[in-house]
Amino acid sequence: MAIESRNYRRLKRHARVRKTVFGTPERPRLCVYRSNKNISVQVIDDVNGVTLVAVSSLDKDLKGEIAYGGNKEAARKVGEAIAKKALEKGIGTVSFDRGGYLYHGRVKELADGAREAGLKF
Repeated sequence: MAIESRNYRRLKRHARVRKTVFGTPERPRLCVYRSNKNISVQVIDDVNGVTLVAVSSLDKDLKGEIAYGGNKEAARKVGEAIAKKALEKGIGTVSFDRGGYLYHGRVKELADGAREAGLKF
């Protein structure tokens, strides 16, 4: 048997989570993607298949504040930025999709930053 890669196992976990987590226009899905050096997040309406808001640690407005995109401080700043942009668009409540990653470390910091900035999960 071939050894399953770490990303393949994450994608399997993500598929299991996506069976139940679904974004509607009233309550869109907040989807997290985490790489070794950066973190990005999108607010998605799955009914219409549209990304409503997206923020990444690579964005120009955050790049000046963040020295390195792969740590907890960067994740918290990205969480605060996505909450601010979502609230400007009139999105107050989202369903959290951790993307198959463990709810720990950078993913948890992103969620905490978004909650502190006013977004409800």
